[in-house]
Amino acid sequence: MAQTDVLVTQEPAPQTVQVSELPRKEYDVARNTGAYTSAGLATAGFRTAKYLVDEWFQNCYARYHQAFADRDQSERQRHESQQLAAETEALAQRTQEDSTRRVGERLQDTHGWKSELQREIEELLAETDLLLAQKLRLERALDATALPYSIATDNLQCRERRQHPDLVRDYVEEAELIRNIQGLLKRTIMQAVKQIQLNQEHKETCEMDWSDKVDAYNIDETCSRYHNQSTEVQFHPHSVRLEESVSTPETWAKFSQDNLYRAERERLASANLRQLIDCILRDTSEDLRLQCDAVNLAFGRRCEELEDARHKLNDHLRKTLQEITDQEHNVATLKQAIKDKEAPLKVAQTRLYQRSHRPNVELCRDTAQFRLASEVEELNLSLTALKEKLLEAEQSLHNLEDTRMSLEKNIAVKTNSLFIDRQKCMAHRAHYPTVLRLAGYQ
Repeated sequence: MAQTDVLVTQEPAPQTVQVSELPRKEYDVARNTGAYTSAGLATAGFRTAKYLVDEWFQNCYARYHQAFADRDQSERQRHESQQLAAETEALAQRTQEDSTRRVGERLQDTHGWKSELQREIEELLAETDLLLAQKLRLERALDATALPYSIATDNLQCRERRQHPDLVRDYVEEAELIRNIQGLLKRTIMQAVKQIQLNQEHKETCEMDWSDKVDAYNIDETCSRYHNQSTEVQFHPHSVRLEESVSTPETWAKFSQDNLYRAERERLASANLRQLIDCILRDTSEDLRLQCDAVNLAFGRRCEELEDARHKLNDHLRKTLQEITDQEHNVATLKQAIKDKEAPLKVAQTRLYQRSHRPNVELCRDTAQFRLASEVEELNLSLTALKEKLLEAEQSLHNLEDTRMSLEKNIAVKTNSLFIDRQKCMAHRAHYPTVLRLAGYQ
């Protein structure tokens, strides 16, 4: 910045000096009125007669006095002119020095505001770059949630293929949480984009103000270098006229102050938004990983339950199959027992039938007859009991077969559920993104 030196500090002299004219002295010249005088219109402008001696002396005295008066007036005018020239020279020098000093002060003020604007522009640019980096993290985090959402939806679709009664709504569904996080990240990205636009707008405003300050500074610096021997100066008669839209020092300073205030306000808002984005990314990544661990734990617990249920079903199936085998042997034994009772019943009935043909009095109800009758009755009761037991055994065998089929079906359902949860879902969940990727660092 150009340095200005103050040469004159006293009050400036008045710019004009009042000039007063000296009264013109009039002289009375003796007129020749004698017999030899010439007068009248015919002699106007010249004389034909000779002057008198008194007239000659009077004329000389008049010329002397007129020359003295003119010299005196000229001398006073020269003195006044020299004094006016000196005063105007001093005034011009003082005015120029004061103007130079004021231009120097203006240069300092302009340089100060220019420096503040440049500092704010650099800080706002750095803050915008940091916010752009946070926005990039948000976009990466949003892209990273696509894989967990794909895994969750794929798990849900796979688990929809479970069969009854394993088609239950358990605690391994996480798609709703991921959708909520995706919505939050999208809203935060829109907010970051809006804040970046505001930062850029206020940066451009400050840059325009800074550019105007630079131009004004260069102009004032050039003006501060001008002096009376400068060859670049020339007359500009209309430069004193001020434009209607010209600003005052107060409005000029307030304009830059308002620009700096608004830029700083947006910069602080941007910094707060960056902190909020950092908290959001940290919380969402932790929530997703915690949910992933909880789902994995629920899957593991569910697989253990399915494995335990299948093991128990297999144990019951093994016992049921053994019982079916035993019951089949029991049915065969009962059938054989019934068949074995047919021959004794035939013998007893044949004996009774043959004894019923005894003649006359020989047809006696003797003990043999009673015993044969009781034997037939006992055999019939035995057959009835055996047949009832056979029916019960066959029904039990039928029930065991139904139970076997149910157990085998349930075992197949549990095996299918285990295959879906362990081989499909758990294997797919092994590709779940890390916390760093969910936080947008990768």
